[in-house]
Amino acid sequence: MLIKSANASDVKSSEITPKSLFDARRQFLRTAAIAGVGFAAGSIAPPAFARTGRGKKLAGVQPTKWTQDSLGEDLTDYESITSYNNFYEFGTGKQDPALYAKDFQPKPWSVVVDGEVDNPGTYSYEDLIKPHKLEERVYRFRCVEAWSMVIPWVGLPLADLVKRLGPKNDAKYVAFETLNDPERMSGQRRQVLEWPYREGLRMDEAMNPLTLMAVGLYGEELPSQNGAPIRLVVPWKYGFKSIKSIVRISFTKDQPPTSWNMAGAREYGFYSNVNPGKNHPRWSQAKERRIGEFLKRPTLSFNGYEEDVAALYTGMDLNKFY
Repeated sequence: MLIKSANASDVKSSEITPKSLFDARRQFLRTAAIAGVGFAAGSIAPPAFARTGRGKKLAGVQPTKWTQDSLGEDLTDYESITSYNNFYEFGTGKQDPALYAKDFQPKPWSVVVDGEVDNPGTYSYEDLIKPHKLEERVYRFRCVEAWSMVIPWVGLPLADLVKRLGPKNDAKYVAFETLNDPERMSGQRRQVLEWPYREGLRMDEAMNPLTLMAVGLYGEELPSQNGAPIRLVVPWKYGFKSIKSIVRISFTKDQPPTSWNMAGAREYGFYSNVNPGKNHPRWSQAKERRIGEFLKRPTLSFNGYEEDVAALYTGMDLNKFY
């Protein structure tokens, strides 16, 4: 069943993005370009921004306790978030998603729900999302490549969706799959990974209040290059756990295979929690560079969400279960 889109809200991007931050970032990029600033391996070069369009405003978005003020950090601007990211289905370059996803049409969309669950079936995007209230949450977002952003996501708690779908008692994990369509996703024409992209969470991780099914950012519909129309956001884990353009949600008894773990288990563990003390085999995780900043900052344990999630891993060796 298709639901008619509601009217756009009146929230303006200027009310969210500090102009001084945007101007300072632009000045940094100009200065870096003139000076020919170089960056060492394991860090990032300043993004050369692609011009991106803005999405439709989302109506009825609820405020939450996860705000910019509560986090105490500046937001990453919309242009950076939507033009510098990883989405290998559209290419391996940081700007490839913005370049090659611009004609991707994410609706109509459907999601298959299967496995150990009381309410399996194929749900339209509208049927999956409409019963839930949308919330705005400002989260840190960190990539395993040691760069980070602060993003104002819009979405619904994964826990609310899981409860509605009704996992059975023997469902211990939630697994996800991305759309596999090489005609629409040009990056899938190359076997960079084994398609479709797969990810998964333990059930208690999925039910943690921080875990979000995102459908937008900056109060607007999620852009295609950021995983439209629906993606996962797990803020205490590295970004590759936050699977994009989800078409399947499966409830399983056993730990599901995940794409980067399948590609290189030594480098990418199933849990993938942000752990400054567990280096990637090819670079340190002790520090990170926030997009738009010149100097690196110390990486926070669990990306700064240790108080909320550390109890999930009591008794686990996080250098072994990484």
